[in-house]
Amino acid sequence: MHIVETEIKGIVIIEPTVFSDERGYFFESFSQKEFEQKVSKTVFVQDNESRSRYGVVRGLHFQRPPYEQAKLVRVVKGKVLDVVVDIRKESPTYGQHVATELSEDNKRSLFIPHGFAHGYATLSEEAVFQYKCDHYYMPDYEGAILWNDPKLGIDWLLSPEDIILSEKDRRNPLFSVKS
Repeated sequence: MHIVETEIKGIVIIEPTVFSDERGYFFESFSQKEFEQKVSKTVFVQDNESRSRYGVVRGLHFQRPPYEQAKLVRVVKGKVLDVVVDIRKESPTYGQHVATELSEDNKRSLFIPHGFAHGYATLSEEAVFQYKCDHYYMPDYEGAILWNDPKLGIDWLLSPEDIILSEKDRRNPLFSVKS
């Protein structure tokens, strides 16, 4: 496992060691021991999976304290632009974001610690997205930010006419007025 630091401290890209031959490939997608040694002492309690078609934007979502969620995310089919926004008010990178491509081809994972909003845009015909969480989902503590808030300046790499949102994500508050 190779760790790539991003512009925001704590958010890291994890590149696995892939073994390929004429049969195909093999890689270890997660090792608790190695993850704790190289990334964080995080214990994951829930795994989730979603499937989306081209143009779907999900996010930007987060959980409020005391049920914040650290996440380890990856794509097993297709390609997404994964976006993480720093919502820690005391942070020097407050309001900044990291965007990275996750795909079945690059096999990367992204670790998102507590204090960040998260979302992704599906860039392939279909994408299957998996993520581990360190807390269970608590609907009463859910928070969100409008995906296209101009203050954030996120380029989702999609044409506006191709973007597909849930009704809920269309109504998310702006970053400047989020609670």
